[in-house]
Amino acid sequence: MPVAEKSAEKKKSMAKAAIMNSEGSVPNRALSIFTRSRDFLKDVRAEMRKVVTPSWRETQSTTVVVIISVFAFAGFFWIVDAVLGQVMNQLLHWLGALQ
Repeated sequence: MPVAEKSAEKKKSMAKAAIMNSEGSVPNRALSIFTRSRDFLKDVRAEMRKVVTPSWRETQSTTVVVIISVFAFAGFFWIVDAVLGQVMNQLLHWLGALQ
């Protein structure tokens, strides 16, 4: 069997598996809105249990890192802007656009 046919067959079976529910091959779209909502809320609750709130010390340290990074990038871009501005002025002056 050529690779293209295997790949197409695999995609077809994966799409069919995605449509089917694990509870006895009932299509997901056929489930009631209440069942899907209940399952969604269960998943949300399970994920929210995994959330960890950072400590006050961690919050302070990451805030300091962000503030320092913002100022460092601002300084870098200010220098780059000034250098490129001077280069453009010199280029325009050399071409005769600025007198």
